[in-house]
Amino acid sequence: MIEEQYSQILDKGRTLQKVKRIAYEIFENNFDEKEVILAGIDGEGYVFAQLLQKNLNEISSIKISIAKIIFDKSAEYQPEITLESDVDTFKHKVVIIVDDVLNTGKTLAFCLRPFLSIPLKKLQVATLVDRNYPKYPISADYVGYSLSTTLSEHVKVILSNETELGLYIF
Repeated sequence: MIEEQYSQILDKGRTLQKVKRIAYEIFENNFDEKEVILAGIDGEGYVFAQLLQKNLNEISSIKISIAKIIFDKSAEYQPEITLESDVDTFKHKVVIIVDDVLNTGKTLAFCLRPFLSIPLKKLQVATLVDRNYPKYPISADYVGYSLSTTLSEHVKVILSNETELGLYIF
């Protein structure tokens, strides 16, 4: 159960509406592609990628593949990144890195590393929440909700628990 110190910003319905809107934007920008790969960052980012895949499959005939990016988010310096797909899967394809919250850009900067050595057609970023505190030159191509907060406030996106699904701040 979500702790009482959290305040809900988006409920389940509004959160899923943001996911659907991002899916439409992805389709609009990639309608002429044969395949798009959603590379979700392990945790809520991967669940977000699964929700995007479901929505994209409902609105388009593009083949939507999904991959998982795994690494230690708490590591301070270049953690080992694991892609749960063969590198050849990504070659000459549109790849969209998917995460739940874009805070400083550090997580996404780490995630770019394995893709820099693969010849991609296009690399994009989708995030459900952009907190607008960039420390790295990273921005998202698709943003569900921009949220300016104080540095001491924390944002939590819950997508993996159906009863608590939503966006929270504390």
